[in-house]
Amino acid sequence: MPRLQLELPEESFCFSTTFRVRMSEINAGNHLGNDRLISLISDARTLFLCHYGMPPEDVANSRHGTLITDLATIYKAPAYFNDQLLIEVGVTDLNTYGGDFIYRITRKHDARVIALAKNGFVFFDFVASKVVEVPTEFKERFSTHLQH
Repeated sequence: MPRLQLELPEESFCFSTTFRVRMSEINAGNHLGNDRLISLISDARTLFLCHYGMPPEDVANSRHGTLITDLATIYKAPAYFNDQLLIEVGVTDLNTYGGDFIYRITRKHDARVIALAKNGFVFFDFVASKVVEVPTEFKERFSTHLQH
């Protein structure tokens, strides 16, 4: 079976945050566990959405939010306890109901890429339990960052 490939357009990254690898995120192999990396990108996505005016508490007030539909991750190098990681986030491939969040995780002290990841997402009405169209404001905000 061929290896997974992710091509993440540089111009689509529009937010970044940093996290330090904690001891509780280290696995038996003495490096950042894959399950913990997924948690870190989830936290980065939440910070990204907050930065662009979509904090989690708004879902409770407006009924609508994003729902993750899939995840692809490519691990490039290990990260270790106390490494500071830069996680860049962007949006690409917007369609009527959603698109992809993309991530590049880099170790800050040597600029080594630790992982690349992509989440598919849809906008979802959590009260009606159905997929809804991407809000106009979201489309307008990220259209300048999308690969054409």
